[in-house]
Amino acid sequence: MKAWLWLLGLLPLLAQAGWDNQIGLEGRWHWQSPADPAQRDRGLSLSAQAEYSREWDGGRQEFVFTPFVRLDRNDARRTHFDLREAVWIKAGDDWEIRLGVDKVYWGVTEVDHLVDIINQTDLVENPDGEQKLGQPLFKFSAERDWGTLDLYLMPWFRTRTFPGRRGRLRTPLLVDVDHPRYDTDLKDHYPSLALRWSDSIGPWDIGVAHFHGTSREPRLLPGLDPAGRPVLVPYYDTIDQTSLDLQATLDDWLWKLEAIHRSGQGQGYGALTGGFEYTRVGIFDSDADLGLLAEFMLDGRGDSATTPFNHDIFAGLRWTANDVASSEILAGVLLDWENHSRFFNLEASRRLGEDWKASLQARIWQHIDPRDLSRAFARDDYIEASLTRYF
Repeated sequence: MKAWLWLLGLLPLLAQAGWDNQIGLEGRWHWQSPADPAQRDRGLSLSAQAEYSREWDGGRQEFVFTPFVRLDRNDARRTHFDLREAVWIKAGDDWEIRLGVDKVYWGVTEVDHLVDIINQTDLVENPDGEQKLGQPLFKFSAERDWGTLDLYLMPWFRTRTFPGRRGRLRTPLLVDVDHPRYDTDLKDHYPSLALRWSDSIGPWDIGVAHFHGTSREPRLLPGLDPAGRPVLVPYYDTIDQTSLDLQATLDDWLWKLEAIHRSGQGQGYGALTGGFEYTRVGIFDSDADLGLLAEFMLDGRGDSATTPFNHDIFAGLRWTANDVASSEILAGVLLDWENHSRFFNLEASRRLGEDWKASLQARIWQHIDPRDLSRAFARDDYIEASLTRYF
């Protein structure tokens, strides 16, 4: 704890040394009583992130360093430090090497990022899975006339973060993050490999990839902790996953598709998510744009899927003001077309001057079927407000 507080105090000094830093205050309010009396209705946390980058050798080499820390008043597990990036980059005329801790994003869809498998999810940050832990890796990229080929070697594995006893947005039983299980004797030192080809052909952006290694998504198995209390034990399988991501830009339309086939995590299965985003530019003779989003999600495992996105549709609106304050709003609803469970989401943000940003998020779960995996959040509706200072 003292080391993290020291880092927060150091940020103003780093700003004078060419670093790009941010510090944020976040408040979260749940208006329903929790399922567990140990949980809290109100939460307050402080986060800080510093980013340093330096180029040399005529821009052919670069080092990027990005530490992140969060201090949470309620949840001891949400108080954590992570090295998001610490990567050396070497570029040639048609190739690139990256070595260190890095963040990699694959995918094109809005809701469920099926193909995004390199980095582990930092689940204590946000239940939407958008936040990722830094991944130690070696990456080699080669650009050719027929596309870009990326090769990844990941020498060890990082386990997923889960909320603690006092945290909201968690499973009824705690996840025992200190005693994960693996299906290999090498455990978290079992290396993962990935190969991805990508190219742009006319209006199409295409990516095809294969991943072999430890699944970033654990199966949660019933068990006992060292004190004999019932818990959920994360079990990390060794999997093979082949994926395809497509995006077509056709005038005002963006058409999107992500599809995977995975084996090694029980019986092999396929899953896909796809849809479109249609944007009207300059609505009502203004500078603002309005986008209409629609996606569907299907998992071949059906009700036995380990994700809530097994037979769902999403519809939403994205409003972008295109003003100096970068004001924007995203609102949508996710509906399971079989059990009729519903999830509502609202995200809004706006810059305040040059150095501040205010954000608002609201999430509501309604009519959650007992069979739906999101049933654990049925009493966790919340509003979250944050204020971030950049320097």
